[in-house]
Amino acid sequence: MKRTNKQCLNCGEEFNPKTVTSVYCSHVCSKKAYKLKMKRLKIDEELKALTDKIPENRAFISVPEAGMLFGINNKSLYRLIDQGKIPSINLGSRLIRIDRRVMEEMFGHARTLPQAESRLKKKLYSLEKEDCYSIGEIAHRFQISEGSVYSHIRKYSIPTRQIGKHVYAPKSEIDNLYNGNDFI
Repeated sequence: MKRTNKQCLNCGEEFNPKTVTSVYCSHVCSKKAYKLKMKRLKIDEELKALTDKIPENRAFISVPEAGMLFGINNKSLYRLIDQGKIPSINLGSRLIRIDRRVMEEMFGHARTLPQAESRLKKKLYSLEKEDCYSIGEIAHRFQISEGSVYSHIRKYSIPTRQIGKHVYAPKSEIDNLYNGNDFI
């Protein structure tokens, strides 16, 4: 059984992975994806810092504040105000204010930005024998050594269960790992 090709998460090109955990076709794609991720994190942090400065009890908010809180482009908000779809108060030049309750009625509650990625969601697994592969089955199925299987299980914190002298791991996690679906 030979390794199947994967699709690069950055450029979308198909490639033959050097390891079972490879998700990028080259070092260049890996660097680009890392820089993009860091840029997104920085933007999210800046946006969160700005939205945290807006008091929760303020009834009227400016258009830029509404854009940040509800994730809507400022031009779209101004267009909706001009069309009369969003009622507003004009307090002078560049001092348009929008009722926060009206925005919440139209667009739902203010968006919450994702917290730090260090918080991982806890997953529930079925560790019954029929829902798991043994270490030997994994090694044979994906043509790697049992030692590599154990090191990948430790590296990605995949739960295991020992029944007698055999160790079992959930099929869903193993398939995701070696078929490259969700692990990075």
